[in-house]
Amino acid sequence: MKERTEILEETFRKLAEEKKFASLRDLMQTLYPADIAAILSDLPEKYMSAIFRLLPKDLAADTFVEMESDVKEALIKSFTDSELKAVIDEMYMDDTVDLIEEMPAGMVQRILAQADADTRKQINEILKYEDDTAGSVMTTEFVALKEGMTAAEAIAQIRATGVDKETINTCYVLDEKYHLVGTVTIRQLILAAPDTPCADMMTAEPISVTTTDDQETAVRQMSKYNFSSLPVVDAENRMVGIITVDDALDIMEEEATEDIAKMAAITPSDDPYLKTGVLTIWKNRIPWLLLLMVSATFTGIVISNFENSLAALPMLIAYIPMMMDTGGNSGSQASVTVIRALSLGELEFKDIFRVMWKEFRVALLCGVTLTAVNFARLMAFDHIPVPVAFTVCLTMLCTIVIAKLVGCTLPMLAKQAHLDPAVMASPFITTIVDVLSLLIYFQFTTMLLSSYLH
Repeated sequence: MKERTEILEETFRKLAEEKKFASLRDLMQTLYPADIAAILSDLPEKYMSAIFRLLPKDLAADTFVEMESDVKEALIKSFTDSELKAVIDEMYMDDTVDLIEEMPAGMVQRILAQADADTRKQINEILKYEDDTAGSVMTTEFVALKEGMTAAEAIAQIRATGVDKETINTCYVLDEKYHLVGTVTIRQLILAAPDTPCADMMTAEPISVTTTDDQETAVRQMSKYNFSSLPVVDAENRMVGIITVDDALDIMEEEATEDIAKMAAITPSDDPYLKTGVLTIWKNRIPWLLLLMVSATFTGIVISNFENSLAALPMLIAYIPMMMDTGGNSGSQASVTVIRALSLGELEFKDIFRVMWKEFRVALLCGVTLTAVNFARLMAFDHIPVPVAFTVCLTMLCTIVIAKLVGCTLPMLAKQAHLDPAVMASPFITTIVDVLSLLIYFQFTTMLLSSYLH
């Protein structure tokens, strides 16, 4: 795929240098917008803007949507007002809103100045919704049908209005007050007798989300019911927009990226890695590193409080890393599993005791297996006294149990407190478990190895 893109990029460059614009236009019409966007983005700006102007209006708009923010900004700067208006007029509403949210304030004013009054009104309505809600990611361009329409009348309505809609595969049946009463597919309309009323073929009481629902909720609904589009209604069940499958895929990628960043203790960023500056990456990482560094000082405090025990039996020091790593890994396994289940809507806070009971049993099985193997290793290779080996293994068993219980409960508590469960992933879990494992280790050491320590 990369080789094909490089060949096309070189072909674009040569055709542009030789001014074979007709051949270049014909070539681009055989490609997908995403491919054209990728190729143009890697070309020098003098070629990029010139080649972009060769695209037909609809293909130009689709290609523009696929480009990264910095490339869009560069193109807009090169556009005349009429060229900018032509692109905006061809874009769907949700894509126009995304563009406005990406661009600097001065450029936003220019974009809005080229949009007609109705478009500006719809943009402002969408921008009123909070970020990451269904209302903020919906498009207002959908096919609306009336209850009393026949199949023939509905098809005529689609022909008259569908050209400007993002999708016509599913149409939405509304009453006189714009309440959503049902959905009907284009397949049903085409296959039905012309005089069949929409009310007789529609799916009544359709699945929908409200404008204030979280965007992840909308995506889960679309995944659960295999929808290619999902209606969005207001508090009074009036239809205001739809979320389409392409937007759902973008949301899934965005949410997954955000969760991965948080689980790795990094502030999420929307910019591609290679286009993110060093200072930006530093700003995203250093607050978390500072916080975790400070929290890790508790580990040092615990060790310093047991200096006498360590001095009396130096071999105990050798097993501290193993305790901490095993506990951290065990806690991370539980937390990642629970975070995934929470993100998919498989778990709720009321399930916390069921989760704890399951993780407790898993911890016992894992702990017994690891401690048995570790005890054999200690006796066969390290040749340490049996009481010391027993203390190390007992600590490991208890650490694994506690780590898994902490790992499974913290994300659920975070969710209940309206925090992102991903924040409670590896870094925080590991820090907490490190402290707990040391406390358990030194407590058992004091209790079980008193004869060795005095």
